[in-house]
Amino acid sequence: MNFFRGVMGGQSTGPQPSGAETIQKLCDRVASSTLLDDRRDAVRALRSLSKKYRLEVGIQAMEHLIHVLQTDRSDSEIIGYALDTLYNIMSNDVEEEEQEDSSSKQSDDLGGQFTEIFIKQQENVTLLLSLLEEFDFHVRWPGVKLLTTLLKQQGPQVQQIILVSPMGVSRLMDLLADSREVIRNDGVLLLQALTRSNAAIQKIVAFENAFERLLDIITEEGNSDGGIVVEDCLLLLQNLLKNNNSNQNFFKEGSYIQRMKPWFEVGDDNSGWSAQKVTNLHLMLQLVRVLVSPTNPPGATSSCQKAMYLCGLLQQLCIILMATGVPADILTETINTVSEVIRGCQVNQDYFASVNAPSSPPRPAIVVLLMSMVNERQPFVLRCAVLYCFQCFLYKNQKGQGEIVATLLPSTIDATGVSVSAGQLLCGGLFSTDSISNWCAAVALAHALQENSTQKEQLLRVQLATSIGNPPVALLQQCTNILSQGDKIDRRGSKVQTRVGLLMLLCTWLSNCPIAVTHFLHNSANIPFLTAQIAENLGEEEQLVQGLCALLLGICIFFNDNSLENYMKEKLKQLIEKRIGKENFIEKLGFISKHELYSRAAQKPQPGFSSPDHMMFDHEFTKLVKELEGVITKSIYKSSEEDKKEEEVKKTLEQHDSIVTHYKNMIREQDCQLEELKQQVSTLKCQNEQLQTAVTQQMSQIQQHKDQYNLLKVQLGKDNQHHGSHSDGAQVNGIQPEEISRLREEIKELKNKQELLQGQLTEKDSLIENLKAAQLAPGKAEQSPETCVDGDPERATKLQREVETLRAQLNSQSMEISKLQMEKQELLQKTETFAKSVPVSGDNGTVTATRPPDIEGRLSALAQETKELKNEVKALSEEKVAIKQQLDSSNSTIAILQNEKSKLQLSLAKSSKEQDDLLVLLADQDQKIISLKSKLKELGHPVEDEDEDEVGSEDQAGNDDLEDDIDDDSDDGDDSDDGDGRLEAGEVAQGSA
Repeated sequence: MNFFRGVMGGQSTGPQPSGAETIQKLCDRVASSTLLDDRRDAVRALRSLSKKYRLEVGIQAMEHLIHVLQTDRSDSEIIGYALDTLYNIMSNDVEEEEQEDSSSKQSDDLGGQFTEIFIKQQENVTLLLSLLEEFDFHVRWPGVKLLTTLLKQQGPQVQQIILVSPMGVSRLMDLLADSREVIRNDGVLLLQALTRSNAAIQKIVAFENAFERLLDIITEEGNSDGGIVVEDCLLLLQNLLKNNNSNQNFFKEGSYIQRMKPWFEVGDDNSGWSAQKVTNLHLMLQLVRVLVSPTNPPGATSSCQKAMYLCGLLQQLCIILMATGVPADILTETINTVSEVIRGCQVNQDYFASVNAPSSPPRPAIVVLLMSMVNERQPFVLRCAVLYCFQCFLYKNQKGQGEIVATLLPSTIDATGVSVSAGQLLCGGLFSTDSISNWCAAVALAHALQENSTQKEQLLRVQLATSIGNPPVALLQQCTNILSQGDKIDRRGSKVQTRVGLLMLLCTWLSNCPIAVTHFLHNSANIPFLTAQIAENLGEEEQLVQGLCALLLGICIFFNDNSLENYMKEKLKQLIEKRIGKENFIEKLGFISKHELYSRAAQKPQPGFSSPDHMMFDHEFTKLVKELEGVITKSIYKSSEEDKKEEEVKKTLEQHDSIVTHYKNMIREQDCQLEELKQQVSTLKCQNEQLQTAVTQQMSQIQQHKDQYNLLKVQLGKDNQHHGSHSDGAQVNGIQPEEISRLREEIKELKNKQELLQGQLTEKDSLIENLKAAQLAPGKAEQSPETCVDGDPERATKLQREVETLRAQLNSQSMEISKLQMEKQELLQKTETFAKSVPVSGDNGTVTATRPPDIEGRLSALAQETKELKNEVKALSEEKVAIKQQLDSSNSTIAILQNEKSKLQLSLAKSSKEQDDLLVLLADQDQKIISLKSKLKELGHPVEDEDEDEVGSEDQAGNDDLEDDIDDDSDDGDDSDDGDGRLEAGEVAQGSA
């Protein structure tokens, strides 16, 4: 043990061995010792030497330490020492302050080299992953630190090994659930390194419930008021979500966006924010921007934007935007975040337009932001953020564009001057002496006209009051005046910047708007100014202005409607060829796309300028240049004939488009008609179902009536038997009123049921009338028999089916009514016999029962009611007969329609057959005429045109006359000719044979 005391810093009696010799002896002891305590002490000694002697320990002890990890897993202490030693020799965290820069670079190289040696054997990384399953703090914590170091040194290689190892990522995810904060926090750092730039691992980590655990940790730590652990969790969330559409969709569908709202709940007193809170809130805002970035797929971005509005996150961001005391960098990032949340989403843009600043009087948030943009005292980054917010507000928002342009029109300007509108702020910035305000206002106004020809025409109406006493000047004229003055006006900042902004505004304004081009050309000084600017040889700074002037002149040519005789397309081309030259013009036009600042602006929509001097191009304007550069080049080289051809093609295309739109409208109308017919069919189906339910209800009621009548029959039979047995009169008088009252109630119920049946019969009667009207309607339209033949059969069959069903229902109901009538007559007869048998005379002193007068009155009332019921039944039977007659008439109309249809079909078949026969006869006739003409020519008989006309117009009888003429001609030929004639006739005979 004296050796270890010397190593660990104790006093030694002999000479001290060197570090390399000590490390060699310790490695031998680790490799050869049989006792676990000796090996543990040796590894502990190596750990203490590993920081000072990284190279020696790494070269000599790495294999032994890996062997210890493999063989001594039962002892957590030696495993912890071994992991700490490996971490010290691979880590680049240099703790000694006295080390120089060269030694630190050498240590960086050492860590990478030792990491590369360690991961050559993939089993080493797999072994390390298995050790992380140990719950012992002395094993898990150094293992987490070592794996984090491996990922920092050789990230892609270690990621691939972990990806292919079974349950590798799941083991690392268990670290977030560790109750010990040190291991949990280092586990977050490990997952940061693991998920960097690897989409496959990002997806696995996300589906291992990482979002839920990380959001829980952020909530536990106090959201934005938390410490550095919140920052680490936010960085890990950014790794998982950035440029990963699958994880973004999973985050949205998991309702995790709703859990982000509490992050941005700030109080009224926003002074004294800590640096960590500013960092946390900055990362939170960046995380929101990751979900709604313009580089994401449009569908995913739109769904996230809607979710942020519905959960109140956008409202919370607007509160921060209008709050006081918020740090400048947080305010700038909040503006950028709100910009991307509302970009291209109509609902969010409408909400943002309704936000007011907490001022007196309240002002719209857009006006307050524009005031900051045109204020040269505000920071440059904040002004760029406001411009981006305004651009996003107007992106694909024609409603917002119209509102901004409307604030410039004379009818909407506030004459009192109390409130400042957005249009007035833009005009003020456009004509101020600050070049940045000029550029920002020009670009903002150009976005109000982007892809909106209506607002381009409306902006031509804007008039500006330049000075008192002078007439107002149009906005377009004022822009060209400032552009032509150029260097004469003293401005703060770059003068080129102002002209570039105005030229971008004019190019956007005039593109795709021939009316604006005509207004621009009305000013006779504009075209000479543009040609002079393009023709001059200026420096590099002015080349950009020359390129934009060439673009503006090309727009005046390409979108010219030739309404001005002096500035027609052909004359402008001749002017370019004489004063500039086509090649020189195209070269100047190419200066725009070749500029370095142009390529930077084309990368992303957000204006990210490092300095005010780099503020030259707008992202949307770069798209316009790409679209117009090629077509302008072609139009310059095209001749007048080609232009005419193009105009003709455009006209034909417009005509074709008009025809297409006409047919589209027809199709829409037909679709509407189809929908109406479908609705009618659905209503008829509902009515049919209701009728069927009514019939079933009636059947059930009839069955109930049957049961009640059966019960009455049984009761009356029992009563007759009782009276036939000559019971005493007192009992008869006691039973008879109850039975009579019961019969009266039953008759009343029958009467009510009969009224219900009568009402239902009237409803069916009205339904039959409607069906007859619908059936007779197509019969009136006899002028179009083809449509009747095509459309009536289906309706006739439907009507016939409905009539048959109604007839069956009426028959069944009539049978039931007849049965009820029979039963009622039987009951009446029984009641009359019962009433006659009531008085009983007793010769042997028995009591004689006489009918009381009230019973006689009841019986008379019952008789009267039965008469009324008979009359009602008779009326019902008459109505039934009338319904049957109506049904028979409808059946007859259906039969007539079917007969007419069959007759029309027969006539069609006959006419088609006759036409076919005529065609066959005409074909045969033509063949005969051709053969007869050939025979006439062979016989030498001249064929004249009149004969041909007669032959072509005659029928079969004319053909017979022609055959007779041919026979006469052949006889004349035999008389006049000699042997030659006979030879010809013989040849004809042979030919005919």
